[in-house]
Amino acid sequence: MALILSDIAQSISPSATLGLNATVALLKSQGEDVISMGAGEPDFDTPVHIRKAAKEAIDAGKTRYTDVKGIPELRQAVADHIYAHKHLRYSIDEVIVSAGAKQAIVLALQAILNPGDEVILPSPYWISYTEMIKIAGGKPVFIGTEPETDFLPTPEQMAAAVTERTKAMIINSPNNPTGTIWPRELLAAACELARKHDFFIISDEIYEDLCYDGYTHISPAQISDDAKQRTILVSGFSKAYAMTGWRMGYASGPMFVIKAMAALQSHATGNPNSITQYAALTALTASQDCVIDMAHSFARRRTLLLFLLAQNGLRPGVMPKGAFYMLLDVRPYLGKKCGDEVIDTDGKFAELLLSKAYVAVIPGAPFGAQGFVRLSYAVSDIQITEAVRRIAAFVQSLE
Repeated sequence: MALILSDIAQSISPSATLGLNATVALLKSQGEDVISMGAGEPDFDTPVHIRKAAKEAIDAGKTRYTDVKGIPELRQAVADHIYAHKHLRYSIDEVIVSAGAKQAIVLALQAILNPGDEVILPSPYWISYTEMIKIAGGKPVFIGTEPETDFLPTPEQMAAAVTERTKAMIINSPNNPTGTIWPRELLAAACELARKHDFFIISDEIYEDLCYDGYTHISPAQISDDAKQRTILVSGFSKAYAMTGWRMGYASGPMFVIKAMAALQSHATGNPNSITQYAALTALTASQDCVIDMAHSFARRRTLLLFLLAQNGLRPGVMPKGAFYMLLDVRPYLGKKCGDEVIDTDGKFAELLLSKAYVAVIPGAPFGAQGFVRLSYAVSDIQITEAVRRIAAFVQSLE
């Protein structure tokens, strides 16, 4: 038998965002003054009280195996948190804690998909969704959207995407990379479609605490009892609590799905990190002022970024209502030249912007957003101001 990789392994593309982070780190190590607007993480330190809880857990010897689904106290805290914010009641047996929201989504897909099952994926979408679906043996079915509709699908588009192989739809609100928030009426249309054709909804709610201008996050599980019974709700601690490196997420949903996810996790990783679990417990049960403060900072930075872009004639794809990302429309620059090189794709735009102006952004194509690049405003005011100055100078130099 030939020593070759599996078909699935050969079909998976590495994360574009993690690849960019490595490139930026290399350039910085070489002394280059790179401003990265590609980061998908808060630039704040994890709050002191959460770090303290982790240290206390270590000192107390809480470093052994735990329940595969997570310690009961944390799962109860997750259930209480969901009820307090969404008025959705889950038992601890309907909650699983995992090594990040990313792992929770992978487990959910592995728990529900058979080879060839289809997952509806409105675009733009988070880069990893397509690869996660493939890893689980499924097939992504894309719904194209436009800036004119706030990068949201229409009910008609969602209905047209359904086939006899549809097993799930992934909804991410607030959305990465657009910052859009799904309104209740659109969620209701998606939930009715799921009821009619009997498929799951995986709701990625990792940015739920980062909503602006009076907009609020609504979970599909809040739409109806039927919707709750077919929704796998996923969230975590990375964004709201600045705990990206801690790797802690969770999922709640129908007990039979959570049980299957736990079985998969038991063989993949075993329990999630015990120390991080106790830090996460403190994050949920202590004051939420740190979350509110960080959300206010992101809101202010979004306003600054929008102002500076407009001042320099640069155009966002849509007005972001949540998360900490914004799509920049680079379609007006496609076909132009930077020196001897033609900018024929958003990827080429991002490549040249990094090499010539030392500003790192993520190409839109891997997100299903051709002609755009993603900017993260999870950086300081000074970096935002200087980055926009460099971007403006770069585009003005194009011929």
